[in-house]
Amino acid sequence: MDLQKVLNDIKDEVLAANLGGHLPTYIPELEHIDPDKFGMHLQTLDGRSFAFGDSSEKFSIQSISKVFTLVQAFRFKGSELWKRVGVEPSGDPFNSLQQLEFENGIPRNPLINAGALVTADILVSELKNPKLDFLEFVRELTGSREVFYNEKVAYSELECSHRNAAMVNLMKSFGNIQNDVNLVLDFYCHACSIEMSCAELANAFLVFSNHGIIPHNNKEVLSVSYTKRINSIMHVCGFYDEVGMFSYRVGLPGKSGVGGGIVAIHPTDYSVAVWSPELNTKGNSEKGMMALELLTTKTGYSIF
Repeated sequence: MDLQKVLNDIKDEVLAANLGGHLPTYIPELEHIDPDKFGMHLQTLDGRSFAFGDSSEKFSIQSISKVFTLVQAFRFKGSELWKRVGVEPSGDPFNSLQQLEFENGIPRNPLINAGALVTADILVSELKNPKLDFLEFVRELTGSREVFYNEKVAYSELECSHRNAAMVNLMKSFGNIQNDVNLVLDFYCHACSIEMSCAELANAFLVFSNHGIIPHNNKEVLSVSYTKRINSIMHVCGFYDEVGMFSYRVGLPGKSGVGGGIVAIHPTDYSVAVWSPELNTKGNSEKGMMALELLTTKTGYSIF
């Protein structure tokens, strides 16, 4: 199969669809992104890569970082983690407070904001230098030293982080946050601000296609069992209250971010990342959703 031709055809079909969408308005720095940016990168486990468009341009990965914080928290806490955060789809928007009140401060899953704030709290406790150590972990997964926080995005997010602050304080009232609220919020916003390209994201996520082993250095980050669980959580929780539609249309485990990125994996075969900043009403990239649906339709490669 000529995968480069497949990606080229996807680009043409998505652009012809004139999908539209909107830039996120609640993080001021993200409103300045060119809405016409569009890139995609597919990386296979056997070392081949295929791409188009703005696939090498860096963007704020936002909630995609929640997968990385989950991996580290899971490595530190093992099954004890699930006493503080669940593994069920939320069915609510990613920044909802309602469930936290009804469920005694235990977030439904680690890929919504409340759940990622719990994993952030764990990493603030466990890492000697949380922001630096976390960034080094992401760099190791990516195989690149050229991965950094975007301080402007981090502080823009911090200044508007009222709902996240409310979540942290509510969870702290239930005893599910152990550190100072401001430290947790600072770490969380910096994690979301990390800038990566589609190529870097696809490389970073190959570990989830490869049974927990980083392909470029053969280092085991997760056991096979832990990798299965991370992939399962991505599949049922990676797209907020649009996770069912993503599974229906695409059929891959993955994670989206309001920076316009989506990354997905096919176990034992490939990882793929797509970026287009314009979002649908659920907070997922309009072009990204269509591009990945076309990918699995045209190639026949999904998990089903």
